[in-house]
Amino acid sequence: MSATHQAGPTAKPRGPGRIRWWIVWTLFFSTVTNYISRQTFSVLAPLITAQFHLSHTDLAKILGAFQISYAVTWLLGGIFLDAVGTRIGLALAVIFWSVVNILTGFATSVVGFASFRFLLGIGEGFNWPGASKAVAEWFPSQERSLAVAIVDSGSSVGGAVAALVIPLIALAFGWRWAFIFSEGLGFIWLLVWLRIYHPLDRHPKVTAAEVSFIRAG
Repeated sequence: MSATHQAGPTAKPRGPGRIRWWIVWTLFFSTVTNYISRQTFSVLAPLITAQFHLSHTDLAKILGAFQISYAVTWLLGGIFLDAVGTRIGLALAVIFWSVVNILTGFATSVVGFASFRFLLGIGEGFNWPGASKAVAEWFPSQERSLAVAIVDSGSSVGGAVAALVIPLIALAFGWRWAFIFSEGLGFIWLLVWLRIYHPLDRHPKVTAAEVSFIRAG
């Protein structure tokens, strides 16, 4: 019998692992939560406008406050995330925007709503720089387009979920409870994030094969 036959079947090489895909789907849900949170006021605007007799100018001030701080944070968020790291940076951002979102439910004036929306924009502005940084850390170049597409698709899903779910919560329990719902999603995500995400070189469950695959790309 030849040596080839004696050696038996050739072992198949192990795959590169799946930890990075768990991470990117966690980032997808971060974006979903982000968009549900930011859309909560917009969806509830007719109810809030009627209760507090807000004018179009009042609404413009409230909605504009978010856009201003959100744009500024996009520019500065990367500096903060580079300083503290992706894991802690995104965790702090989600804690911040979740707390601000629940406080929005207690607002009773234009100034109150606008102030909390401004703060919400600061917190939520970290999501995209953080997600981009995580994808760059965990994905080889040949997979980054798909990873980014998964994360980005969370914006559409989050907007759709907000449009469907927030009105039901408001009608059943009152509009203030819709903000509490959005805040709760953020803290649930936070628990998952801290369990799933660690830096590539210190992740307790990543395999050597997956690390090599990522670094080779």
